[in-house]
Amino acid sequence: MSADIIYYDVVVAGAGNAALCAAISAKESGLQVLVLERAPRHKRGGNSYFTDGAIRFAYRGLEDIRKVIPEITDAEASEIVMPEYKEENYYNDIMRVTRDKSDPELAGQLVNESFSTISWMHSHGITFTLNYANQSFKKNGKNHFWGGLPVKTENIGVGLIEKLNERAAELGIDIWYESRAVRIHQEEGRVSGIEVEQHERVLTVKTESVVLACGGFEANKKMRSEHIGSEWNAAIVRGTEFNTGDGLSMAMEAGAEPYGDWSGCHSIGTDYNAPKVGDFTKPGDIFKKHSYPLGIMVNRDGARFVDEGADFRNYTYAKYGREVLKQPGAMAYQLFDNQVRPMLREEYNREEATFFQADSLEELAELLTINKESFLQTIKEYNAAVQDGEYYPNEKDGKGTTGITPPKSNWALRLEEGPFYAYPITCGITFSFGGIHAAPTGEVLSKDKTPIQGLFAAGEMIGGIFYENYPGGSGLMSGSVFGRLAGAAAAAYARNNRAHNR
Repeated sequence: MSADIIYYDVVVAGAGNAALCAAISAKESGLQVLVLERAPRHKRGGNSYFTDGAIRFAYRGLEDIRKVIPEITDAEASEIVMPEYKEENYYNDIMRVTRDKSDPELAGQLVNESFSTISWMHSHGITFTLNYANQSFKKNGKNHFWGGLPVKTENIGVGLIEKLNERAAELGIDIWYESRAVRIHQEEGRVSGIEVEQHERVLTVKTESVVLACGGFEANKKMRSEHIGSEWNAAIVRGTEFNTGDGLSMAMEAGAEPYGDWSGCHSIGTDYNAPKVGDFTKPGDIFKKHSYPLGIMVNRDGARFVDEGADFRNYTYAKYGREVLKQPGAMAYQLFDNQVRPMLREEYNREEATFFQADSLEELAELLTINKESFLQTIKEYNAAVQDGEYYPNEKDGKGTTGITPPKSNWALRLEEGPFYAYPITCGITFSFGGIHAAPTGEVLSKDKTPIQGLFAAGEMIGGIFYENYPGGSGLMSGSVFGRLAGAAAAAYARNNRAHNR
C-alpha cells in the first residue's frame, strides 16, 4: 500500500459515549483505530456531554455497586439502603414503558451486558459516584435509594467525556475533529473505506470496518418534521447541534434496514428559556425540570393534562415532553408550594432556572400568561380531590386523587402552603428513537436481515430498543453496551478480513 493512502483497521464515526466506548473496545485488540468527529474539539462529545451522567444497569445490591465505586466506605455503606435491581427488573421496566414493543434480543443484550460493561468502563478509568441528590431520600436516618438508578458518572456527562478521551489518548487512538463522515465505500459487498469532508477537502480513509455511532436526527428540522411531525419544529434541541442524521443516511445508502420507532423520540419538559440547541459553555443537563411528580402541571388554559404521579419520574419524563409540546404555545407551568419546595431537584435552584413566586395563588396567577379563572378553579378542584394518606416521596405511596381527570395517582399533596412557585417549561428533544437494524453484537443488518460486511453501529444509531418512552439512564447504558460490543466485533472482523486478504 502506498504511503499516501490513509488506512486504519477500524474507523468510528462519532465521538460521544457510544463512539468512544467502541473505539476503546476495538483498540483492545491492538488494531489501528480512528475516530471521526464532525464537531470542533471544543464541541466534542455529542449528546453524552449534556447528560447528568445517570446510567442504569442491573446490580445485586450495594455489594455490586461498591465494585464500581470502591470509594464507598464501610461507614457510608452502613447508612445506605440499596434495593437490588436484577436483570429481570431492568428488562421488565424496558418492556413495560415501551408497551412490549422493544426488540427482545436487543433489550436482553442491553440488560444482560449492563453490569459487565459498567465494570469494563471502570477498568478503563471511568469514575462513578452515587446519585444521592436525585435518587435517594433520607428516611429513619438512612439514605434510601429508589428507581433502579443509583449511579452516575463523576462530574456528569462532562466528566464521562473527559475520562473517555483521556483513555483514548492513553491507548493511542487518533481523533480527527471537524471531520464529517459522509459516505461508506464498499467493494464486493464489503466495507472498504469511508469518505470524509474535512474543511475544504474530501478524502477517503481506507478501512476494513466502520462503526457508526454518530447519533440520530433530532437536530435536523427537516427529518424531525418528516418523521415525527411538523409540530416538532418548535422543540428545543437539548444536545449537540451536529446530530443531523448523517450516520443513518450513510447506513441506509449502504443497504441498512431502517428499524424501530421513527415517529418517536426522547423528549422532556425543559426550562422555557433554555438555549435552542445545546450550549457547550453551560454543560450538563441543567435546564431540565423533573420534579413534576411532587406538584402539578397546567397549560396556558389553566388545565392539567397528565397524571404527574403515574409513576416515578424515571419512567414518565421521556414521554411527558411531547405532552407539553401538544399544549397551547408548546408550554406549561409546573406548580409547587412551600411544602415540597425543599425537595425539588437541584436544577430548580440554579441561577438559570426561570420561575415565578408569590405568597398566594391569586397573586401567582397575575404573574403568569394563563387563563387566571381556569387556573384557580383547576387548583381548587385538585385540592378538593386529594385523598388523605401517608406521603412518601421515595416510593409509590398511593396517595392520590379521586373524581378528577386526569387523576394524580401518587404523591398528591394539596397546594395550600405559600409561597407558591411556577416554573414555565417547554419541550426539549433529546434523541430520535428511529434507527437502523443491528444484531445484538452491533453488526448492521440489511433488509433481508443479513449482516452488511464490515459495518457496525452503536448508541442512538440502533433502532428497535426504545418506543414512545424509556427507563431513565438507559440511553447512556445502551451507548456503552453496544459501543463496547460493536467495537470488539468490528476489530475481530477487521483482523479476520485483513488476514484473509493477504
